[in-house]
Amino acid sequence: MLTKLKALFQSDLADETASEDELRLACAALMTEVATIDNQFDSGELQALVAALKSQFSLSDEESAEIAQLAEQERHDAVSLHQFTRLINEQASPEQKFELLTAMWRVAYADGSLDKYEEHLIRRAADLLYLGHSEFIRAKLTAKS
Repeated sequence: MLTKLKALFQSDLADETASEDELRLACAALMTEVATIDNQFDSGELQALVAALKSQFSLSDEESAEIAQLAEQERHDAVSLHQFTRLINEQASPEQKFELLTAMWRVAYADGSLDKYEEHLIRRAADLLYLGHSEFIRAKLTAKS
């Protein structure tokens, strides 16, 4: 599966016919960005990321871990969040975007502390996903409970 995903991402993310695999990878890349923005990517954050992928996309542990690994590389190579959020906006429903935002909050809380950079990144992602402030707060409260 990892080889298949790598091959898919050899093509440009801007492709109009994005696949489900690309959507999964874009979501995972945003969650990985949250996990790494404070320069500490611990096992709790990785577990939260893998659990979110499993839940949101009905994946196995192995598939989720592979996507998380590939997402780290894609995130590292990315110039901005726009390439990921554009694809998500094209492919995801408002409910899926809200689930992603909630998952991003869960990843941010996974290490036991919320860094100001994590919160700022999630706010930016919410704006780029066209989710209003009320959705931003609702996702935060959902993730916290």
